[in-house]
Amino acid sequence: MDTGHRNDGADGADGADAHGGGPGGGGPGRTGGPDGGGADAVALLRERLRRADEAIGTPPGLWARVRETPPERRAAPLALRRRPYATAFVVAAAVAAVALGVWWAVRPGAAPPRPAAPPTVPVAVYNTEPVCRGSHTLECALRLAKDPYRRYADRDNAAGRVWHGDVLAARCVVTDGVMVRDEQGLTSTRWYRVRTARGMTGWLPGVRTRNTREVPVCTARESKL
Repeated sequence: MDTGHRNDGADGADGADAHGGGPGGGGPGRTGGPDGGGADAVALLRERLRRADEAIGTPPGLWARVRETPPERRAAPLALRRRPYATAFVVAAAVAAVALGVWWAVRPGAAPPRPAAPPTVPVAVYNTEPVCRGSHTLECALRLAKDPYRRYADRDNAAGRVWHGDVLAARCVVTDGVMVRDEQGLTSTRWYRVRTARGMTGWLPGVRTRNTREVPVCTARESKL
């Protein structure tokens, strides 16, 4: 009987060790066995990941730096994309302008540009006869010559008529032409290549004007009409 009582007591002590907090037990709230230990490891890993995620924060001043970025820097990619199109447009416009200029220069029926007229000096006709200064009769007309190196009175050396007070456009002058003497005895070898208001061209003897303005000397080509 005594033996049976000790067995019951031993059994009770062993049972307490099996279900209590001894080295062989799982502790309160834990599930024994291999599967129970794996679940705890997963839960612990998830908890650590959550805490690490919460620890990650936004760097100080990040949003302020984003808002302060100049607009042109943020728009740079768009400008870079548009630049090739702008360059192509400028090149095309330049080619079109050159083509238009060439067409305008060689278009059918286009008259060549006229050279600019050489400068002239106005000179007034002077008649030494007072009675002819207000008359436009043939008797009061003065002759323009064709050639300043031929005799002024030759019948075939007449290029037209002018009268006292007419203003002519002098292009140039020769200083070694035939000498001419007027009615008062004044002589001169100067001859002016002139054009009248009606477009007539000829040579006026120096004694038939009282010019006080400088006129350029004629070249060899200009000395011939």
